[in-house]
Amino acid sequence: MSDMPPLVHLFDWPDRIVVGTVGRPGSRTFYLQVRDGARSASVGLEKEQSAVLAEKIDEILDALMADEGNRFSVPAATPAELVDNGPLDQPVEEQFRAGSMRLGWDPSTAQVVVEAFPYDVTDAEAPEPGSESAGPSEMLLVRMPVGTARAFVQRTRQVVQSGRPMCPRCGSPIDDDGHACGAPDES
Repeated sequence: MSDMPPLVHLFDWPDRIVVGTVGRPGSRTFYLQVRDGARSASVGLEKEQSAVLAEKIDEILDALMADEGNRFSVPAATPAELVDNGPLDQPVEEQFRAGSMRLGWDPSTAQVVVEAFPYDVTDAEAPEPGSESAGPSEMLLVRMPVGTARAFVQRTRQVVQSGRPMCPRCGSPIDDDGHACGAPDES
């Protein structure tokens, strides 16, 4: 086993960072896609990972807004010029499927930092800093300014919620061919 450093897909000030999907509701594949000029990377996500990522980035931004000592201007809403409702860049070529992810804040550049590591069946956790275990073979490292982060959260929530409609009776998703409703019959 060689101690090769991981292949890092690094995007410091990306032109675009979005979550989007490929496929029909019910069988969609979620991707975190980043582009900087002609260079791009797409990492596969689960729907739940996408939702949690948006939630946690929103929490970081809200905490910064609430911090009286914070000297950075964090927008409360998505700046209109940063709204991105476009489709994923094609073709979507998956670098890897994300397992663990880490979020952070870099006060030196006023950026939210997202790290995604490949899903690994032997070790579903991100490596501890300084640990002796063989690290991931590759990772995605994205740094985005606060306005871009707000836009990312807004779009990701819309994408996650735009799946199959929910049954008003049982709350389960309804497929194109209907579904077996688990709600008790009220007749």
